[in-house]
Amino acid sequence: MNIRDIPLETLAGVPTTLAELAGDKSVLVVNVASRCGLTPQYAGLVRLQQTYGERGFTVVGVPCNQFMGQEPGTAEEIQEFCAVNYGVDFPLLAKTDVNGESRHPLYAGLTGTADAEGTAGDVQWNFEKFLVSRDGEVLGRFRPAVEPEAPALVEAIEKSL
Repeated sequence: MNIRDIPLETLAGVPTTLAELAGDKSVLVVNVASRCGLTPQYAGLVRLQQTYGERGFTVVGVPCNQFMGQEPGTAEEIQEFCAVNYGVDFPLLAKTDVNGESRHPLYAGLTGTADAEGTAGDVQWNFEKFLVSRDGEVLGRFRPAVEPEAPALVEAIEKSL
């Protein structure tokens, strides 16, 4: 199955897929959390959305509470936090497990991709980023410490457009 066709659920509880959310766009899938030291990366993700959204790109945020309980809120609390604090205007999915026995099939597909150092496997922490092409190919994996506007990530996004 193409990664863009894996069944997902939006933060509002609506069934969807990456293909439905993104249309004919490349997608940056990011597991997010509101109580993490990396939470300020939301600002960079919003800027990426604003910069490249009209050119065939979207960010998709995936709230995850698997890393020290840093995304404990309800769907409503997550939505409010993202809107009020960062002006998030990209799609958010329902809270999702990215590692372990209950890892979502989306992440089962994404985590087989190696990062720049050649390491695949489990998501290391909040704000790990996966760039997916319009046809469902995983183009790159960027670990949590890689800022959204880091040159390597921006270059990969621009190449995907």
